[in-house]
Amino acid sequence: MDLTEQQIERYARHIVLREVGGVGQTRLLQSKVLVVGAGGLGSPLLMYLAAAGVGTIGVVDDDLVSLSNLQRQIAHDVDDIDRAKVDSARDRARDLNPDAQVVAHRTRLGADNVMELIAPYDLVADGSDNFATRFLLNDACYLAGKPLVSAAVLRFDGQLSTFKAHLGAPHPCYRCIFPAPPPPGVVPSCAEGGVLGALAGVMGTLQATEVLKELLAVGDSLSGRLLIYDGLATSFRSVAVKPDPACALCGDQPSIHDLSGHASGE
Repeated sequence: MDLTEQQIERYARHIVLREVGGVGQTRLLQSKVLVVGAGGLGSPLLMYLAAAGVGTIGVVDDDLVSLSNLQRQIAHDVDDIDRAKVDSARDRARDLNPDAQVVAHRTRLGADNVMELIAPYDLVADGSDNFATRFLLNDACYLAGKPLVSAAVLRFDGQLSTFKAHLGAPHPCYRCIFPAPPPPGVVPSCAEGGVLGALAGVMGTLQATEVLKELLAVGDSLSGRLLIYDGLATSFRSVAVKPDPACALCGDQPSIHDLSGHASGE
């Protein structure tokens, strides 16, 4: 695939990077990424992936844009209220870069459709806002052999990691860190606990950076590390994570072999 003159100009700041160049940019243009969630994390993530020239970006979300979203979900604006988030996000990404083919999946991710949704994509980026979806994506990506870049935000804090446990040691999965979802009510949602809008931008942009690194196979992967950001202290902390031999998914004696343990519609 040869870059056009317009593409050479558009991606000039990528092409001059020794780690990217024309070969890397071509790789991005041929890559396929599924973004789960078109909200606070998914908005900056989607726009930076589109701007970077990722060729095919799928977006999964079943929600509509509301006024309360606009404090942090920058892929949408006032005119998009009551519109499907996947449609609004798709149009914003296309306006930013016509090279990006954005596929809108207006559906609720669940055990009954997750494997079909992730199948066409090279990598999955989780920008969801609930534990059920995070665990479902972790399990599905492991079983399908897909890398997963997962981020989460709450109040003034964020966390980010990459999961490639399907490659074996030394790569852990999400369950190696968090074996099971917390009991209901222990960890509040963003709607209950709040979130600083700009924090979603920080973590969504970091997530986009890690996705691009994985697609380009450059730099040090976050696999095996959990990055924790404290917005109030303006501090980053990287915690080393090893595979858990007792992990129910990727451990020595796994008890999870399929997605039957996930309730449909989660």
